[in-house]
Amino acid sequence: MTSRTSQTLPGGTHRLAGDLTVPRVGYGAMQLAGPGVFGPPRDHEEALAVLRTAVDLGITHVDTADFYGPHVTNRLIREALAPYPDDLVVVTKVGAVRDDEGRWLMRRTPADLRAQVESNLRTLGVEALDVVNLRLGGVDGPEAGSLAEPFGALAEMQREGLVRHLGLSTVTGEQVAEAQAIAPVVCVQNRYNLAHREDDALVDALAAQGIAYVPYFPLGGFSPLQSGALSAVAGRLGASPMAVALAWLLQRSPNVLLIPGTSSVAHLRENVVGAGLEVPDDDLAVLDRIAGGR
Repeated sequence: MTSRTSQTLPGGTHRLAGDLTVPRVGYGAMQLAGPGVFGPPRDHEEALAVLRTAVDLGITHVDTADFYGPHVTNRLIREALAPYPDDLVVVTKVGAVRDDEGRWLMRRTPADLRAQVESNLRTLGVEALDVVNLRLGGVDGPEAGSLAEPFGALAEMQREGLVRHLGLSTVTGEQVAEAQAIAPVVCVQNRYNLAHREDDALVDALAAQGIAYVPYFPLGGFSPLQSGALSAVAGRLGASPMAVALAWLLQRSPNVLLIPGTSSVAHLRENVVGAGLEVPDDDLAVLDRIAGGR
C-alpha cells in the first residue's frame, strides 16, 4: 500500500463504515470497458490515465464490477493503481456474469456468488474486497423476492474475511430491511437522478441511518438527461446541464455519494468541477419538478 495527501473535493466526506471514510465525489469505472460495457477499452492508455487522474484529484471511492468487460475494469484498476493507496476504497458488485456474446446473466446462488467474489479478488489483486454490493435487479429496476439466501452467502464470506463490508444494488426498501436483519449494510446503489426519483423515500430513510446512497446513472446513463428546465437552470448559472445534475445530487442529501463515469480525462475533470456548483434554492425548486414532467 502507498499513501498520499488527498485534495479537497466538493461535498465533503461520508463515513461508509467505522474504518472507511470517502469523499462524496467518487468515480464509476463502467465506461472504461468497450462498447456495451463489453471487451477492452477504446484507448487503453487513456483508461489508465483516467484512473490515475481520479486518484490525483483526491478521489478515493472507485466503483467497479468484475462483469464489466468482463474482467476489464478490474484489471485496468489494478494496472493503473496497484499498489493501492491506503485510503482507496474499491467497491465492486456481484450477482451477474457475462456470456461470450456479452449478454447479462443473473447468477446469485451461493456457489455463483463465491466464484464471483473470488474472481474479483484475483482480478483486483487483493486479499479482501473493501465493499461488495449484491445486485438484485436488472436494467428495468429491482426484482421482487427475498434476498436472504444470496445476502446470507455474502455475509458468510464477510465472516471468513474475504469481504470487509456489504452493500446492495438495484433493490427496494423492503429488501434493504431484510438484508439489515442479516448483516450491516453500508451502502445502497440504485438508479436515481433528476428525472428518475422513485427512491426519494429510500434516500431519506437511509440518510436517517447514516447509510450511503450511491446513484448510478446520475447523468442519465447512456442516454444523457434531456430537460428544458435543466437547460434553463444551467443557462442561468453559466454551467453545463451535466454539472447542474451532479450538483443537484450532492445537494439532495448528505448521504448521497456520486460515481459519475467517463472514459475521458477531460470529462472526469469537468465532472469534479461541476459537482462543486452551488445551485440556489429557487433553481433547486425548478429542478425538483423535472421528475414530474412539470
